[in-house]
Amino acid sequence: MNPDEALAGGLQELRRGTVVLASLLLLRAPGYGYALLEDLRGLGFPVDANTLYPLLRRLEAQGMLVSEWNTQEARPRKFYRISPAGERLAAELLAEWDRIDASVRRLGQGGSTS
Repeated sequence: MNPDEALAGGLQELRRGTVVLASLLLLRAPGYGYALLEDLRGLGFPVDANTLYPLLRRLEAQGMLVSEWNTQEARPRKFYRISPAGERLAAELLAEWDRIDASVRRLGQGGSTS
């Protein structure tokens, strides 16, 4: 594996879990899939539609998101928003993110675990 492939794979793994948290946080304001996809990309989370839409359906099935159809536009759109359970999950994930970030920063500065 060349260094570019290793970096691409490492970045993909690093971003994979963050897309869930970023989506939950963005959906504190109601949004539909395509707009969420664009928002995520604009914030540095390059995600494919084939990844995002199943994620949204999974989060909804788990009770982390709620959805409703807006049929008042020319093309009906399904809007998602975070649920109270999703808010709790986002808060817990964000707290864990902060702990991980602090640990990685200590390691990056030559810190030890003891």
